[in-house]
Amino acid sequence: MTMDSSDEFDVIVIGGGPVGENAASYAIAGSDRTAVIVEHELVGGECSYWACMPSKSLLRPGQVLDTARNMPGVQELVGDKPLDVEAVLARRESFTHALDDSSQVKWAESAGISVVRGHGRISGEKTVDVDGRTLTARHAVVLATGTTASVPNTPGLRDALPWISRDATNLHEVPRRVAIIGGGVVACESATWLLSLGAEVTMIVRGSALLANAEPFASELVATALRDRGATILFHADLQSVSRPGAQDTGIGKIHGGAAHLTVGGETITVDEIVVAAGRKPASSDVGLSAVGLEDGKFVETDDHLQVPGLDWLYATGDVNGRAQLTHMGKYQARVTGDVIAARADGRPLSGKRFSATADHRQVPQVVFTPLEVASVGQTEKQARDAGVDVEILGVDIAVAGSSLQQDDYSGHAQLIVDKGTDTLVGASFVGPGVAELVHAATVAVVGKVTLDDLWHAVPSYPTVSEVWLRLLESRRE
Repeated sequence: MTMDSSDEFDVIVIGGGPVGENAASYAIAGSDRTAVIVEHELVGGECSYWACMPSKSLLRPGQVLDTARNMPGVQELVGDKPLDVEAVLARRESFTHALDDSSQVKWAESAGISVVRGHGRISGEKTVDVDGRTLTARHAVVLATGTTASVPNTPGLRDALPWISRDATNLHEVPRRVAIIGGGVVACESATWLLSLGAEVTMIVRGSALLANAEPFASELVATALRDRGATILFHADLQSVSRPGAQDTGIGKIHGGAAHLTVGGETITVDEIVVAAGRKPASSDVGLSAVGLEDGKFVETDDHLQVPGLDWLYATGDVNGRAQLTHMGKYQARVTGDVIAARADGRPLSGKRFSATADHRQVPQVVFTPLEVASVGQTEKQARDAGVDVEILGVDIAVAGSSLQQDDYSGHAQLIVDKGTDTLVGASFVGPGVAELVHAATVAVVGKVTLDDLWHAVPSYPTVSEVWLRLLESRRE
């Protein structure tokens, strides 16, 4: 652990996840400025130990097995063999380093960033209290505390000590029967890897669709794919109560007791574990917002420089500002934040696009890793129409030489949302195996406002799944 003897730094960052790390690094790069990260858990944050990295390491083996089962010459070797759960979990541990952040701390040291362990709270202008120690910033304080899981106040649910996403990604034994409360990204990805590891999964969804913010065709295809793998999905489900005799929190560990009984629409569902994936809330209830006139427990509003209005020394970046709750978008914002802080510290003007975060204004890319990946950027058809855009919809099934070569029985769909007035893309969605790598091309087209006439000259390589771009353009002529 890096412990700086000084209590004064140029930049103080509260929160040591990827967002905080990037903000600190960019703020001091190529200078003699000093920065400190204040972290009360693990340097590397939620993404490294409890979210992105462990979840994707759990998802990937199932994807490979799916591909193998649809590939002649390989499927005969695989047959109905299940995943080696022990090996899958061991690989997950290799990515999370068994919750050891020493390598992340070494990175901070190598980048010239100090690390202070403890709970950071803003105590006044440019000051942060860390468990009784007061740190002072010469230039800026950056709030990068992210979000935490929400657990609904359903009778008996909290007493049943359910898993949240952190528990699900760090499981060491696979429960036989699992109920997942929610139908969003975390719920769908958790269902995917739990099914691949052999669990029986029941999803309890309040609404009428999975991935409610995605295009309807994406929601339907994902639901079908999960059902095909054995999931039970209950839509319009009213979770009325939960009972789990014997569950208790001892203070040093949780005893889950026996099975949990969930009452849903008057029926009882019995499971061995419950995963709550019902949304997230800003981790801002105990970081000292009220000390500088802001409201505790809320998302922290910022301008496009990621500065908090009225406080020229305070920045909020990543999930805590609520602009776009995705790790890659948080890191993008952090780069902007660091560049802004550095420019202001040097007395340079904030001229040029680099100093404004604009990508989180209707240009956000995202990939959901379910049996059929959902890759999207920009606006959905509904969002575009609600925003008053005169849209044209181009949609085709993904059925090109590249997809047929990727695996037998390839199934997928692609859709572009075109602004008729400018002839440019405002949104794109791809659903299918391996489509995650398609979304960056769409992101470039959306951000760069590339016209469809110009896209005719962006020739996709043959034979790749990217050839679907040509099919989309051709669909306009039909």
